[in-house]
Amino acid sequence: MGLTFLYNFLRFLLLAFELLIIGRVVLSYVEPAGRSSLSQFLVATTEPVLGPIRRVLPRTGMFDLSPLIVILVLGMIVRYLPA
Repeated sequence: MGLTFLYNFLRFLLLAFELLIIGRVVLSYVEPAGRSSLSQFLVATTEPVLGPIRRVLPRTGMFDLSPLIVILVLGMIVRYLPA
């Protein structure tokens, strides 16, 4: 019972983080300057994960592929968590 709760809670946190990353990507198209408090919150919560991956990936011009990589990895982790 307790282990199932732990897996479900971890799954919830990972999916919530995926939504934060998607929100950051969408908001970067709507408000590229990032001056709103929502933009600042999304950058502050997602940058610790996206930043190191961005430094490892090769430059692709104006496209940032780090959110895609993180979402794919998080999806694999969620998929392979025990049900």
